[in-house]
Amino acid sequence: MKMKKSLVALYLSAGLLACAPALTFAEVNFVPQNTTTAPSIPSAALQQLTWTPVDQSKTQSTQLSTGGQQLNVPGITGPVAAYSVPANIGELTLTLTSEVNKQTSVFAPNVLILDQNMTPSAFFPSEYFTYQEPGVMSADRLQGVMRLTPALGQQKIYVLVFTTDKDLQKTTTLVDPAKAYAKGTGNAVPDIPDPIARHTADGLVKLKVSTNSASSVLVGPLFGSSGPGPVTVGNTAAPAYAAPAAAAPVAAAGPAPASAKPSEPVLNDTETYFNNAIKQAVKRGDVDKALKLLDEAERLGSTTARSTFISSVKGKG
Repeated sequence: MKMKKSLVALYLSAGLLACAPALTFAEVNFVPQNTTTAPSIPSAALQQLTWTPVDQSKTQSTQLSTGGQQLNVPGITGPVAAYSVPANIGELTLTLTSEVNKQTSVFAPNVLILDQNMTPSAFFPSEYFTYQEPGVMSADRLQGVMRLTPALGQQKIYVLVFTTDKDLQKTTTLVDPAKAYAKGTGNAVPDIPDPIARHTADGLVKLKVSTNSASSVLVGPLFGSSGPGPVTVGNTAAPAYAAPAAAAPVAAAGPAPASAKPSEPVLNDTETYFNNAIKQAVKRGDVDKALKLLDEAERLGSTTARSTFISSVKGKG
């Protein structure tokens, strides 16, 4: 029994560690679900945009000078890229890349995530998209990985990519090709200046969409502790019927107040759904997924999800 308890603790620790966002692209200290710093865009302006569908495991490239759209809103400069992404295929990993061009300039992207009702749900400022050195198959670029959990009942979410006047005043320091080559071959790195890429309102951006088997970007508490909780796009209330649920702004990051807890017990069908999903996730060895299912179930008012998770992990051990 002691060994089984230790196993449960190990799974919990491993799951919490797995939920931490990768520092490669998320070293900037900000809260994605704090959309107050994003430009305020009227709903009518959003409705007028053409949203390009991006399917799972595909990369959509947009040359902003020819394929971008105009959005005359204070705080946004130059053309924008607008994408729609399926929200009913599970957790999502969005990888946005902005390539440095031959003129040594680059588009510094900002990304606003909107739910199916086009309500702002998460904002990733330009600081989130960090410089990545060129590789064998990749150029100098700004890149960021966004992991999102669409709420139940949504069919699609929207991704708006833009830059700002503030970004145009900045530059990005690249790595000189000779230095990159020296690092790659293990030779002495030459003491030469690195090129500087100026920021422009034009550029080539690429969006890749894939389902996420790892954890989402975490904001807020998990299990009522000070640990982080996942970014969720849309209303977290489970729909009582098949029709899409009306979306609402996502909850702010941080511990949820007592008044935010469901006033009524979760529906029996929903309770059964989450319990079965937790059991299957643990059976597959995907404890991280089971942890997130547990967190979501308890947010909805489940009283049996935690015991189901623990008993499943004990049984597996």
